[in-house]
Amino acid sequence: MPEEAGEQLGLRTLEDISALILQSHDLQETLDNIVNLVAKRMSSEVCSIYLLEEDGETLRLHATRGLSRLSVGITMKISEGLTGLAVEQRGVVATDNAPLHPRYKYFRKTKEEKVLSFLGVPFFERDRPIGVLVIQNRESRTFTPQEISAVSTIAWQISSIVSNAKLLDSVRKKEEERAFYAAEVDRLRKGGTPKEAVRGNRKGAGSTALTGIGISPGFALGKVSILHHRGSAEEAVLERARPRAEELNLFHQALEKARIQTIYMEKRMGEILSEADAAIFHSHLMILEDRGFIGKITALIDEGVGAHRAVSQVVEAYVAAFARMEAPYLRERSADMEDIGRRICDALNGHSRQKERLRDERIIVARELLPSDLAIMDHGKVIGIATEKGNRNAHAAIMARALGIPAVFGVEGLLKRVGVRSEVVVDGNSGCVYVNPDQGVKQEYVRLQGEFDQKQRELEEIRDLPARTLDGCTVSLLANIGLLSDLRVAHLHGAEGVGLYRTEFPFMTRSSFPTRQVQAAVYRKVLEGFPGLPVNIRTLDIGGDKELSYFPHPREDNPFLGWRSMRLSLDREEILREQLAAVLIASVGGRCNLMFPMISGVDEVRRIKGILEQVKEDLLREGKAFAPDIGLGVMVELPAAVLGAEMLVKEVDYLSIGTNDLIQYTLACDRNNPLVRKWYDPYHPAVLHSIKKVADAAMAAGKPASLCGEMAGEPINAMLLMGLGLRSFSLSAPSIPRVKEAIRRITLERAQLVADRVLAMESAHSIRSFLEATQRELGL
Repeated sequence: MPEEAGEQLGLRTLEDISALILQSHDLQETLDNIVNLVAKRMSSEVCSIYLLEEDGETLRLHATRGLSRLSVGITMKISEGLTGLAVEQRGVVATDNAPLHPRYKYFRKTKEEKVLSFLGVPFFERDRPIGVLVIQNRESRTFTPQEISAVSTIAWQISSIVSNAKLLDSVRKKEEERAFYAAEVDRLRKGGTPKEAVRGNRKGAGSTALTGIGISPGFALGKVSILHHRGSAEEAVLERARPRAEELNLFHQALEKARIQTIYMEKRMGEILSEADAAIFHSHLMILEDRGFIGKITALIDEGVGAHRAVSQVVEAYVAAFARMEAPYLRERSADMEDIGRRICDALNGHSRQKERLRDERIIVARELLPSDLAIMDHGKVIGIATEKGNRNAHAAIMARALGIPAVFGVEGLLKRVGVRSEVVVDGNSGCVYVNPDQGVKQEYVRLQGEFDQKQRELEEIRDLPARTLDGCTVSLLANIGLLSDLRVAHLHGAEGVGLYRTEFPFMTRSSFPTRQVQAAVYRKVLEGFPGLPVNIRTLDIGGDKELSYFPHPREDNPFLGWRSMRLSLDREEILREQLAAVLIASVGGRCNLMFPMISGVDEVRRIKGILEQVKEDLLREGKAFAPDIGLGVMVELPAAVLGAEMLVKEVDYLSIGTNDLIQYTLACDRNNPLVRKWYDPYHPAVLHSIKKVADAAMAAGKPASLCGEMAGEPINAMLLMGLGLRSFSLSAPSIPRVKEAIRRITLERAQLVADRVLAMESAHSIRSFLEATQRELGL
């Protein structure tokens, strides 16, 4: 029965609970649903949720399945009972005979005298305990590590629900306070005084250079089309409420129109890019169908508020709540809520959002670009994008990169400087936007474009030729990808397979964990996209700067040194098992390899291999087929992995050096922190000697070593890395042709001489100067 319970609990339960997160308008109903669901999936007689009171000393039973209904509301001190012990210890408490435990305490109201086994898992808000999830059985039962891991993950989900409910309740109270004080101020002013009109700055002539965040590479020069979003908030203030029944009817009609439009957008972007890339609109659809979201709006309408105003108020509350969250990805949920609210309000106002038709090629300029804006644009006419708001985590940014449109976001004051007759240069590489560029700037970009086009024609001629040196050494050039749309770009630039498939992107574009079947379908498409060629699928790498909106992550002072990547996957083993099963199921579609990130030693590798064998056995029992020859590799990103490379390589089929993380961990330098960016240096001797050590360890073991990371994208670096002993690079697909051209113009002997000179140097400055001189000499 424990094995069966472990199977039942799995990721399916996490998906169902994820769907409840947005229903936290009624916390009690949500908790009741969870205890019923978990008790059923866990095959347990009792499941209960206790929440910690504000005093931090008292636990209150909020929901239960199996205990007496009269027991809901009972309290206990954290110094009492096994449940309190879980809070005191800040860890799991499990026993197969609770009455014999020294901390056992009987509460008459619960009528729990017939239960023996006990499992209590505390959950936290950041690092502060806020409650306990308890599982009990009448029979003696030893809970397996897999069950405890799965229940712990569910406890994290519950913490998110409770925290969101409190947050939204706080938002509601703040809104009530704001409305009260606004009314008082208005009364004191006796009608108030009219506001002064704000005059915009007159657009002057001459070139203006503005800086923002380079979102999507490339550059564009052209006339602008300014995207104006209708002012839903202003229209809501002027709205006069109709009779309640009429307002409700109008709202439900508008809601249905918004749903239909969202389905259309998902279908259109799925056809242009891929289903995985269009998943953001599926999460929008889930919100448009969520009872909690709809219930908040209809409740306001029942109170006499007009539909337009009710939608605006509820959406503003969600936007404010998400905008205050610390995780960058969660903050971006505020833009999604704005997008959803605008869609409903447009439908209420009778505004139909048809596909934007442009007469000629234009650069889109806007305050903020939302996913629906990109979905309905004429992509063939949009040559560039510049906005005042937004960052690299925004869903619109992900879509712009997938579409290959040069884009710069976060350009402060952009709309004040751009008029309908303006001409603009968007440089997605540098993050610069030039408004009304002078002739010198325009000529420079025209020249760059001409050189770029000429170079592309030359590189196209060698697209299908091997990356082989003049003296016959062949190097494999594979692509780093994250979205299915990247497959097309990889083929276009002659990639010989996928050296790194970042599986976290399909997780990040959804509102809940993708099922085993959904994951397998995506992985199979990647494998089938490169028939007969290697595809290295890296397991989930979240944490650090990548978080999932539906998976609560503790606040950490230094997340890059914290609970991330393989550490998280091994702690939440159910997530890892489901992903491994999905990869195995998909493996029949091509040459599949599995790669594990942030490995520090052989103990982790052996544990992973043990889990993988268990998953294979489970699939065989289920009659599921998978490829028998899947290669296993580890990412070498930590100094510990470099020092232990000779031991690690014995456990796997290949090593892959992840230079982005290796550099930052070797030099203790956060690559995203501008204050220490100058210390993030790929030419530091310690970094280059680390790469050499890993390459030598792999060569001695007769196994391949590859390198994936931005470092391999520069021709001179590729030459250096070849000299250090590497024969396989995985890089951004657009960089492949330039690197291939450089490899075909040199000899391996010259590359080895360059590497020997570099390894003898003692400073990054000397190494950089030498490589720059070599690059000029060879014309790379």
